[in-house]
Amino acid sequence: MFSFLTGKDARKILKRKDSDAGEKGRALEDLRASIFNQFNFSDSAKRQQRRLCGPATALTFNFVVAVGIIFVNKMVLQTVKFKFPILLTLIHYVVSWFLMAILKAFSLLPPSPSSKSTRMSTLFTLGFVMSLSTGFANVSLKYNSIGFYQMAKIAVTPSIVFAEFVLYRKKVSLPKVLALTVVSVGVAVATVTDLQFHLFGACVALAWIVPSAVNKILWSRLQQQENWTALSLMWKTTPITLIFLAAMLPCLDPPGVLSFDWNLSNTLVIFGSAILGFLLQWSGALALGATSAISHVVLGQFKTCVLLLGNYYLFASNPGTISIFGAFTAIGGMSVYTYLNLNQQSNKGSPRQASVLAKSKLGKENGSTNGNDGHYGAESV
Repeated sequence: MFSFLTGKDARKILKRKDSDAGEKGRALEDLRASIFNQFNFSDSAKRQQRRLCGPATALTFNFVVAVGIIFVNKMVLQTVKFKFPILLTLIHYVVSWFLMAILKAFSLLPPSPSSKSTRMSTLFTLGFVMSLSTGFANVSLKYNSIGFYQMAKIAVTPSIVFAEFVLYRKKVSLPKVLALTVVSVGVAVATVTDLQFHLFGACVALAWIVPSAVNKILWSRLQQQENWTALSLMWKTTPITLIFLAAMLPCLDPPGVLSFDWNLSNTLVIFGSAILGFLLQWSGALALGATSAISHVVLGQFKTCVLLLGNYYLFASNPGTISIFGAFTAIGGMSVYTYLNLNQQSNKGSPRQASVLAKSKLGKENGSTNGNDGHYGAESV
C-alpha cells in the first residue's frame, strides 16, 4: 500500500529536520566553545595570578620568606647540626611536591598550558638547573662564609645580562647598567670583611653561578611568554629536580645520615624548614614571573644589606664602617634601579595595552588562540 504526504505533513517534517539541524549546530558550537575554554583556561589562570599577585606583592612575599628561611636553616645547620645540605634540599622538594599533590587532588592547582607550547627539553633543562642551583647554593653555604656566598652571587647579575643578550637579544639600558654596577660594588664592599672560604666550597660557588642565572631566566621567560603559572611550572619540574638531587646526594653529602638523631624536635625543625622552602620556591617563582631575572637578583642583594644593617641597629653587631657604607651604597643603587623600572613601565604601559588589545581583537577575528605570541620577544630592559 502507498501513502501520500499532504503539504501540511511535508512542512512538519521539514520543520522537524530544521529543528534537529539547529540542535546539532548548537551542540557543535557548545563543544567548540568548551574546547576553546579548556585550551585558554591556563591563560586565564595566568591572568588571575597577575591580578592577585603583582610585582610589589610577589617581591615582598619572597623577601619575607627568604629572611625567615635564613634563620630557620641556621637553626637546622648549627643547633640541630644537620650537616647534609643536599639531603635538606631533597627534603624541601619532596615536601613541596607533596603539598602540590594535595592542591591537585582538590583541583586547586592551576592547569598547565598546552603541551605544544613548551618543549619537554625546556622543562627538563629547568628541572636540571634547579637541582644544581639550589643544591650548590646549600653546599656553598656549608663550606663558605655568607660574605663569600654573596660575592659569588654578585657574578649572577652580569651572567644574566650576558645570557639574555646572547639567547634573546635582550638589552639593558645604560642607566640601569650603571645602577646595577653601583649595587654590585656596594654589596662587595659590605661583605668584604667576611670572605672566609674553603677550596672545595669556592669551586662549588663558582659552579653555581651559571645554573643560577639560567634558572632565573627560564622561570621568568616561561611564565611571561608561555602562560605558565608558578605552581603549574613547579608541579611539572619538581620530579625532574628530585631525580638529579638524588643523584647528587652520594657525591656532595658526607656519610652518616642514618646516625643522625631523628627525634621529634629535630624533625619538626627540618619540616618547618621544608615548609618555608616550598614558600620560598613559590614566592621566588611568582617574583620572577611578575618582574625579571635581574630584578630578582637585586631583591636578593637588598635582603643581604637589610640583614646587615638590621643586625647593626637592632642587635648592636658592628660589621665595620666600610661594610655599613657599602650597604647604604648598594641600597641607593637599588633605589635608582627600581625607579628606572617603574618609569619604564609607566612609559610603555599605554602603548603595550593598546597593542595587546589590537592583537587580541585581530586574533578573535582570525579565530586565533595565540594572540600573545612574541609579545615580549623584542623587549629591552
